[in-house]
Order: sequence, then structure tokens, then C-alpha cells
Amino acid sequence: MQMTQLGSSTLAVSAIGLGCWGMSGCYGAADEAEAEATLLHALDRGINFFDTADSYGGGHNESLVGRVLKRRRREVVLATKTGFVDKVGPDGTKTASIDGNPSRIHAACDASLARLQTDYIDLYYLHRRDPNVPIEDSVGAMAELISVGKVRTIGLSEVGVATLRRAHSVHPITALQSEYSLWTRDVESEILPACERMNIAFVPFSPLGRGFLTGMTNRDSIGGKDFRAKNPRFSAENWDHNTRLVESISTIADRHNCTNSQVALAWLLSRGEQVVPIPGTKRRQHLDENIAALGVQLTPDDQTSLETAFSINAAAGSRYNPDLAKWIDR
Repeated sequence: MQMTQLGSSTLAVSAIGLGCWGMSGCYGAADEAEAEATLLHALDRGINFFDTADSYGGGHNESLVGRVLKRRRREVVLATKTGFVDKVGPDGTKTASIDGNPSRIHAACDASLARLQTDYIDLYYLHRRDPNVPIEDSVGAMAELISVGKVRTIGLSEVGVATLRRAHSVHPITALQSEYSLWTRDVESEILPACERMNIAFVPFSPLGRGFLTGMTNRDSIGGKDFRAKNPRFSAENWDHNTRLVESISTIADRHNCTNSQVALAWLLSRGEQVVPIPGTKRRQHLDENIAALGVQLTPDDQTSLETAFSINAAAGSRYNPDLAKWIDR
């Protein structure tokens, strides 16, 4: 497995990590036994960078990851996140909100440590910036967690350059996590260059477009509880347009005798050593397929073809519905 140093930290991580959210039912039914096997298989294949969050499955995902990996904890670079909270209305309806208050961050960290069955977190992210709390206060609280040994390094998710600079002035930020793939390229103009200047690793989530870039053909297979059911890019009115975009990936995959996912990941891996994608999967078969992307070498013509087909804003539909889009800090 190829390894890289994460930002300015001493953390050495595999060139591809593993996003664990899907193991808790966000993309269709969960399979606990296969999820456990996939986590261990990832370690055996050389992946050591595991990504979870306290909001995934209402804590289920952290508990799963912690239970399975605790016996091999020293082999693991464990990343988790906090920030999202559920607010319950008078009628019992839950709505997502953000809480970046220092007291909440400290309490959330302790709860994550308990679920993960560990006494330290390698990389602790603020899942989203709280617009009601200065980023300096949130990052200051995370720095305090480092000083008492509960956290080794800190990161941010889905923030813009201005917020990143302010946070970095309080305490070094090791990694910025945001969505990045062939059909989500808005980070290229300002955010990636800023990360390079500040020696901050960039960790793309959903590098396969939540599965769409793999060549999904059946929209009807997305059930009502699937996160993608309410995602604009997966809507009926946008499906055909986005499917035509994916044909350019399939053409190159056929030429290289590989899969769409391997082409999409190979393109992302070519962005630089400090770009460390964390494709999510809950199955060993797909994990092996993703790892094999490290061996796919795209030609300059391949790169041009992909970037022409997937020009910025080529995808139809925004990447989040309005309830979630409002938490993106750009």
C-alpha cells in the first residue's frame, strides 16, 4: 500500500482511506457482518485511515468501528467528526443543526471516545462550521483536547479559505475534508491551492459521487430511506443528463480494462500526494476494486477527456438539498 504523510502532522496514512458512513444504513440496508468483515479486510489490505462521525447512524457507526478495530488500534489512523446535532420540535420532528460551542465539542469528544473504545482520536474534525460560534472558539476547544491527550490532530470539513485561514491561525489544521470528485470540482480554484500553501492535507469524501460515477443504471433501486433519495443529482429530472456524463468514464474504463470507479479514483489520486480520498463502501468486493485504482495510470488524453466531459458545474442538480446545503461554508 502506498503511504503518505497527512499534512504537517506525523500521521502516515494509506493513499486511499475508508469512509464508514455507508455501514450504518445511509445508502440502503446495512449488513453488520459484512461491514465488520470489510473493516478487518481493509486493515489486512494495508488501509489504515478510517473515517467516521458521531452523527453517522446516531452513534452506531462509531460503535461499530470501535468494536471491530479496538484489538488492532495501533495499526489504525482513526478520524471522527462532531458538529451535527438533532433538534427535536414540539411535534417530535427531528431537524439537523450545528453546534460548535466549546462545551459541546468537549462533551462530544468524550462520547466519541467511549463509543470508539479508545483513549485518543488521531484526527478530530469539526463536521461543519457553526455560524453562531466564532471558528476561533471552536478550534480553540479542539486544541484543548490535544493538550490533554484526547486528540492528536484536528481538521475541518466543508469550509472555505477564509475560515480555514482563521482556524489555522489558532492551531495548525492537519486536514480539510470536503466533497471532491469528477462531478464536484468547485474546490479546485481556491481551496486546493490554499491547502497546498498551508501544508494541509485535503481529504475528499464521496469521490465516486455517492456511487453515481460507478455507472449506476437503476434509479428505482434507491429506496426512500437512502440518503440519495432526496439528493437533487439523483432526481428523475437530472438522472438522464448525469448518466450521459458518466459515459465518458465508461469509455476510458473499457480502454484500460478496469471499472468506472477505478478510473474516477485514479483521476482523483493524480491530483497530488496530499489529496487522500476516502471512498465509502460496506463490501469487501468494492474495497478491493477501489484499492486496485492505485494501479491505474491515466494518460494525458484520458485526463483531458474526463475534465472536458466533467467541466465545473457540468453535473445537473446541486449536491445537497437546501436543508443540508445551508451548512456549507464557502
